[in-house]
Amino acid sequence: VQLQASGGGSVQAGGFLRLSCVVPRIILSTFRGSTWAWYRQAPGKERELVASMDRGGIPNYTDSVKGRFTVSRDNAKKMVYLQMNSLTPEDTAVYYCNAQFTAYPGIDYWGQGTQVTVSS
Repeated sequence: VQLQASGGGSVQAGGFLRLSCVVPRIILSTFRGSTWAWYRQAPGKERELVASMDRGGIPNYTDSVKGRFTVSRDNAKKMVYLQMNSLTPEDTAVYYCNAQFTAYPGIDYWGQGTQVTVSS
């Protein structure tokens, strides 16, 4: 199972980006039985959980992004998104999508990471 992340870039503070993660080579029923998460890792810091979404579509966010970030999924396209608004320099990091599939229990799948840089 391969996850492909995209959408990173460089923006000024207050700007927005939308990250995407697609799983092209997976059947739809397997994708539907998945939980998702977005992590980020800033230079010199540990990887942290930013947002997650369970199989039922219920999102959760870390406090620092609540009200600014939105995680969503499109089952038909087998894609997951992270809409990031009101970006600040503290959001600068490499962002990773993560998936766990009911069909493959106990295994974490990761995207390749996409760089987000926010300048002040």
